[in-house]
This record gives sequence, structure tokens and C-alpha cells, in this order.
Amino acid sequence: MFLGLRWISNCYNLLMILGLDISTSVIGICVLENNSLRKLDFINLEKSKNIFEKAEKFKEYLTHLKKELKITHVGVEENLQAFRPGLSSAKTIVTLARFNGICSYISQEVLGKEPVFINVNSARKNIGVKIDRKSSKNTKEQILDFVTLLEPSVNWPTRIMKGGPRRGSVVLLKECYDMADAYVIARDLVK
Repeated sequence: MFLGLRWISNCYNLLMILGLDISTSVIGICVLENNSLRKLDFINLEKSKNIFEKAEKFKEYLTHLKKELKITHVGVEENLQAFRPGLSSAKTIVTLARFNGICSYISQEVLGKEPVFINVNSARKNIGVKIDRKSSKNTKEQILDFVTLLEPSVNWPTRIMKGGPRRGSVVLLKECYDMADAYVIARDLVK
């Protein structure tokens, strides 16, 4: 009987995939166990003073995550590859690439898994996201809607508006978009 259980556990390889959407203000985090959502989270880095403090927060998060889950694969959203006027300055692209590299190294160091770098546009296409350029919703909103359709039980983090014309309204935190992007990266790695 023992041999039979061992054979079953060897045949049933658990995939615990960590998807990361890394920026210097927020890191979106998604963990999929096989094909099921296990964790959808974010790390807000806006109050951190510098890139090293941000990296330390990320390392602490991963260290706790490692105690909770046995990550088998790590996917990281690939850096922007070209400068596009009106979107990101060269300085921003360099800073993001530097931080992405630091976080990728930390994930390899803490989890012992070399990250796979995934092009976000390819990932979206691979999992079936179709962006409607004529929609009144922007790309980030459409991706969040897509993830919500796939994972209707997710309770996206919200806040209550304290002032202005929307005072008292419940709105999604902007970090939800980073969480949705991390989900796309993780889901693509499952395929």
C-alpha cells in the first residue's frame, strides 16, 4: 500500500505558480495551484523611500510566502523593450528594468526558482484576453473584467471615497489592476 501512495504522489505533480507584475509603486502577486487560484495579492511600495527599501519589502513578503506555499515556478512580466513617446520616459524604463532585475534576483534567491520572463501582450493573447480598442474601458479595466469573469469569487480590495462628487462611493483600489496583470502572467505560465 505504501508503494501505491508513493506512486500516486509522484504521478500527481503539484504546480504552484507565482505570477508577478513588478513596478516601483506596486507589485501584483498571483499564486495558482495547478489551475486554481490560491492567492491574489499586492505589495504597495509607494511609501518606501528608495529602491532598496522596496526590494527589502518584497523579500520579506516572499520569505513569508515560502513558509506558506511551495512555489514550483515563477513568472515575471517582462520589461518594456522600447521607448514609446508619451507613455514612459527613458529614465522610468531604466528604473523599472533595474527594479525588475532586483526583484527577479530576490525571487530566485528566496524561492530557489529561476523566473521566466513573459511578454504581457503574448500572455494576454495566450489566455484569451481580447482588448477592444473601441471600448470606453481602458486596457487595464478590460483585463480586470476578464479576470473577474474567470475568478468570480475574488473579493477585489476597495475603499470608500472621502470627498468630491463620488464621496461615500465604494471604488476598487488601483492595485487591483496590478493583481489582475499578475494573474495573467501566472495563468500564461500554466499553459
